Amino acid sequence: MIPVSIDFGEPTAADLSAIEAEWPLIEAELSLLDAEIAWMNAADHGRPSSLDWRRLRRAEARVTRVAAELAGRPASRKAVA
Repeated sequence: MIPVSIDFGEPTAADLSAIEAEWPLIEAELSLLDAEIAWMNAADHGRPSSLDWRRLRRAEARVTRVAAELAGRPASRKAVA
């Protein structure tokens, strides 16, 4: 097994910039997670309503839209891993 070195220091400016650039997608994915949780809770208590389904579909569409927008940005604005 190869030893892995993990730096638990403060994030660099590049790290923070990468997070900021991806924040719209992170936010959209968190909204999707919230919608999925609400849908599952509704399913456990009978069945999801049409509003639960709509919320889930809209959250999925938002993730897709934001991911496409980020993918379409010029390379200089994309986060570097």
